[in-house]
Order: sequence, then structure tokens, then C-alpha cells
Amino acid sequence: MYRLDLGWLLLIGLTVAGYALRVEAAADVLVGLATLAIAYLKGRLVVLDFMELRHAPRAWRGIFEGWLLLVTAVLIAVYAA
Repeated sequence: MYRLDLGWLLLIGLTVAGYALRVEAAADVLVGLATLAIAYLKGRLVVLDFMELRHAPRAWRGIFEGWLLLVTAVLIAVYAA
């Protein structure tokens, strides 16, 4: 199996896991934070594999991963407040 195929299957699995978490306990703060963590993992997978930044120069990879981490951190801070 190719790396993109495995990535695609992982994205599907993470989507199902995020949905299952939200259905089971929609009002729990920890579930919300776990859902945001899953969204971060999915975003990182898309950036590295589907945008092909895994082998890009470190500067480009750092910009995209830093932006993703910053946005996720802000969302977590707002959600947890």
C-alpha cells in the first residue's frame, strides 16, 4: 500500500473517531479538547503528505506546521476558557 493510501485511511479513521467522541459526550470539555487534537493531527497529515511538505525545505515546513500549531493552540485556549 502506498503512503498516501495509508494517510487517506488514517484520515477516515480519525474522522470517525472525532465524530464518535462528539456523539458520545457532546458537553464534556475533555472530549472537545480531544476533538481539537484529532483535528490537529488530521491537519498535520494533510500538510505533510497531501501538500507534499514532508520533504520540503525546513522553512516552508516550519511555516505551515507553526501556523497549524498556533491556530490549534488558540482554538484550545478559547474552547477551554
